Amino acid sequence: MHAETQTEWEIRMFDKILSYLRDELCIDFPYLERALSALTPEGKENVNAFATEGVYLYYPPAHYLKVFEENELFLRRAYLHTVFHCLYTHPWQRGSREEKRWNLACDMAVEFVIDGFNKQTTHRLLSWLRQQYYEKLREKNVISAAGIYEMLGEESPERLTQLAQEFYTEDHALWGRENRQSPIPDQQKQAEDPQKKWQKIARQVQFQKEKSDRNSDAAAAAMQAEITAERKRRSYKEFLKKFAAFKEQMRCDMDAFDLNYYTYGLRTYGNLPLIEPLETREERRISEFVIVVDTSYSTSGELVRSFLQETLHILLEQNAFFTTAKVHLIQCDDQVQEDLVIQSSKRAQEVLAHFEIRGGGNTDFRPAFAYVEELRCAGELRNLGGLLYFTDGNGTYPAKKPDYPCAFLYLDVYNEEEVPAWAIRRRLDEKDNI
Repeated sequence: MHAETQTEWEIRMFDKILSYLRDELCIDFPYLERALSALTPEGKENVNAFATEGVYLYYPPAHYLKVFEENELFLRRAYLHTVFHCLYTHPWQRGSREEKRWNLACDMAVEFVIDGFNKQTTHRLLSWLRQQYYEKLREKNVISAAGIYEMLGEESPERLTQLAQEFYTEDHALWGRENRQSPIPDQQKQAEDPQKKWQKIARQVQFQKEKSDRNSDAAAAAMQAEITAERKRRSYKEFLKKFAAFKEQMRCDMDAFDLNYYTYGLRTYGNLPLIEPLETREERRISEFVIVVDTSYSTSGELVRSFLQETLHILLEQNAFFTTAKVHLIQCDDQVQEDLVIQSSKRAQEVLAHFEIRGGGNTDFRPAFAYVEELRCAGELRNLGGLLYFTDGNGTYPAKKPDYPCAFLYLDVYNEEEVPAWAIRRRLDEKDNI
């Protein structure tokens, strides 16, 4: 009979503690039962706090056994904290954002919700620093990690360090990484994508919460608002995919590769496979794109920055663009004021850091379309995937339909009769963070 080692005993004991913590949290948060059970516990000696990639919940067994004896409340909150990160899909949202500031923004968003619940299982006294920043979030009506990330851009390095120490709860080192320890055998269907799994759980949580009368307090509303904001962001991301096009990429196409013929040849003839993987595959991505910002007198600079921040993050995410990609960011009122070319996440960050509204005249959409046509004729744009025109007012539209997809994004009520039939249109809400 195998003798249990000290580490095995610690893991077994802490798995029981996690089950206890889960039961305790379900008393106050019954609608979170599915989410609290979604991560598979995995004890590891080389981690200092909870960590997850969306499938496993890694933890230091020996250290957390001591923490449980001394501060059960901290451990209960840390468990809930990690689950909320997954519910809000924070581990998969960073894109080109600066990592440390994004991690801090996510921690603050989650802690703001947990502290707002004021439930017996999670209640703690708030530090003066937390009270100050929570008040600032309420004043600006900011609840999402994306919104907090923008606010933190105004803080000094010293202040950011202070906030990071205050809100640190878990290790984010595994965020965005693929799970290498699939619990499903190779011959079976691959494990579900973690992000999609948590999006499904978030919908279930929202449905369960809406059925429960006891969860109508402000913190529950904040949690629902964050999930709704993420759903709207996914909707916007799907909207941008309409502008993608098929193109060959230099990448092995494993979907069209029959492994049976390959291994049969190796077994029969030594080092001679009967078939080899295709060296290219067709993928639906964006090659070239144009974003036009209406900079007429009625346009708000903050709203423009928010729109650009989210749009560029989505467009420049891994697998969204081809390796040779190009985004033209054009500012236009009744004439083209500026054209910035963006071909990398680093360049996008530089542009956003120094972005200033140029213009202030009347709204006229035609000059931007004429300028894009000039770029195409000059060979600057050869595979234009589409054009997004961000505007908050009515203007003069081109009389002729362009031969590429075009969408107008409105921040206000627009006159549908004036919008040409060929234009894709979408209404945005200022509070949606896209």
